[in-house]
Amino acid sequence: MSTAVWSICFMCTVRCPIRVEVENDDVVWIEGNPHVTGIEGALCAKGSAGVALLHDTERPQYPMLRTGARGEGKWRKAGWEEALDYVADKLKPILQEHGGHSLVFGERTNLNTHISKAFLKALSCPNHFTHDALCKGSVNTAFRSLTGYTDGQMAIDYANTKHIVLYGRNIFESLEIAPINNLLKAMSKGAKLTYIDPRVSITATKAHRYWMIRPGTDLALNYALIHTILKEKLYDKDYVRRWVSDLNELTAFVEPYTPAWAEKETGIPAAEIVTLAKEAAEVKPAVIFHYGYRGAHHPNEIYLRRSLIILNALMGSIEAQGGLVIRKGPKATGRGDIGRYVAAQEFPKITAPRFDGSGHEAFPLTDASHGNPQMLAHAILNEAPYPIKALIANRFEPLQSIPDAAAVRRALDKLDLIVAIDVNFSEIAWYADVILPESMYLERADSIQVVSGARPQLRIRRQAVSPRYDTRPAWEILKELAQRLDVAQYLPYETIEDIWNFQLKDLGVKLEDFDAKGVVALSDKAIMMDRQDGLKFLTPSGKIELVSSLLEKAGFSSFPPYEPVAPPPEGQFRLMVGRCAAHTHVSTQNNVLLNELVPENELWIHTKSATRLNVKDGAYVQVGSPLGTNGKIRAKVTDFIHPEAVFMLHGFGKTVPVQTRCYQKGASDALLQENISDKIGGSPALDDTLVQVRPM
Repeated sequence: MSTAVWSICFMCTVRCPIRVEVENDDVVWIEGNPHVTGIEGALCAKGSAGVALLHDTERPQYPMLRTGARGEGKWRKAGWEEALDYVADKLKPILQEHGGHSLVFGERTNLNTHISKAFLKALSCPNHFTHDALCKGSVNTAFRSLTGYTDGQMAIDYANTKHIVLYGRNIFESLEIAPINNLLKAMSKGAKLTYIDPRVSITATKAHRYWMIRPGTDLALNYALIHTILKEKLYDKDYVRRWVSDLNELTAFVEPYTPAWAEKETGIPAAEIVTLAKEAAEVKPAVIFHYGYRGAHHPNEIYLRRSLIILNALMGSIEAQGGLVIRKGPKATGRGDIGRYVAAQEFPKITAPRFDGSGHEAFPLTDASHGNPQMLAHAILNEAPYPIKALIANRFEPLQSIPDAAAVRRALDKLDLIVAIDVNFSEIAWYADVILPESMYLERADSIQVVSGARPQLRIRRQAVSPRYDTRPAWEILKELAQRLDVAQYLPYETIEDIWNFQLKDLGVKLEDFDAKGVVALSDKAIMMDRQDGLKFLTPSGKIELVSSLLEKAGFSSFPPYEPVAPPPEGQFRLMVGRCAAHTHVSTQNNVLLNELVPENELWIHTKSATRLNVKDGAYVQVGSPLGTNGKIRAKVTDFIHPEAVFMLHGFGKTVPVQTRCYQKGASDALLQENISDKIGGSPALDDTLVQVRPM
């Protein structure tokens, strides 16, 4: 007899709600939660492959202590008490001699991040960072510079939009079930999709309009769109009058950036640019210029993301049905807020700055709650602003996610302690001193999730089955470490029920309220601000500030002159990286089911370029950058990529031999990418490296 368990997927960071069928302590079926709008039973390939991760014999099965050199693969099995004692015994003298700031904790954002942040604060450590910063730091800063809100405080009303414009936001391959289903419903009712990308992705094939733009010139296109919208008076005049400041300054700035000028820079005909501006304006405010999820391409990233938000502001689509929606949490429903350990108590005062310059010096405007992890190697190697001695990586992969992976490896060699809390034998786990194996999401329960939006709700991840191996949830691991480091009072729980009850105490919700559907709706209707006199922007003026007080006070211009993007020199290409529907960043390449779908990455290269270089379709090539040559990768010769660019999937080129399915398959983009950053916005410039390609 099977039973149903409500849970939340974690095969990617989207965290779709799921229904898990369990029989004899084993998972026999997973589907999307049928009670959640947009999900309604649907699940992607990655979510379905969660069963394969559960039964995977090639994941860490017990705590391990390194016995050989780092990366050599020599380990011995340890019990949990010994492994945790080892970590604490190593950390204590480090913290006592060098201070809490000598520790860095990086993680893939998860439901328990409020616990890991509390753990760090208890140790007087400012150095918590997440993978989000590598993905959308500049998007975050751009939103704050214009609206006062972060990108995380914005949602998109896909279901009611009438026109959505995507700039490389490959939504049908970077899968989010609810947004995709809602967008498809909108398109079935007549909504248009415009897609702009140097590569023909799956999303491009579904679009009403596709433009193969020159790599790196999206900002020029947007300035021309803004020019047209203002010149033709296509903007939402009432909305802009009420809620947008500095329109005259913007108008003067974009005056020279005509569609004819943009055509020369982007390769997109001027007449088509004008047509898009008019089509978008016809359906305003139910139009979306998507601000991007992975906003980490070039050093001017913040200005591209600002231009996208400005387009939405001109359309009046911020806090509009079919546009962007300011997220509403439990407080908007008249309740208290969810409990978070990081916010519920006083911690020791932290006086040291962050290791990565976030919020000061190198990155004065970036959001310190996410950090700038691309600075990890620099900070360790240069001991700037101070020596770093230890790293705890909780499902964060610096060796494949941070550009210039060779420098990261050199930096790791300087550390006295590397601890990996992981469900996979990741590159960093294989290079660690200690592996503390985390139970995968079907084997554990976690903190309750608040899903903010127009209709806020709560979701729960309950444990579906017992762990297949000797693993533990991360919240339990951190509690055990806190006890050994004499800071257990800052994590005042023993069980997951303790965590849940703490989280729910001010919400008027009981645990049994999740039993029927796995979710608890906090509002039965959409909560929207009054567009006439009730909008609330968190800027000093209370409006969308086109001339940003945040930027200007820090000495940065709101409207710097556009810098033309030169074509790559002869024989070189701009390296683009991205995702596919079968894999999540760097974490699923060894999954037995997903590996069968996409076993290695390929290098997309234009047919004319391949002919010139004598590169054959399907043959192996070598790719070189200023950092050196990276292994081998199959060439995909195609007309469906701009001649100035080449493209590869992120997350391949694994070097851990026990991951037998993906070992040494494909190439690692992190070994090729130069570590370049948008110093204002904060994101790394992941698509700004020039590479050479040669046949093998």
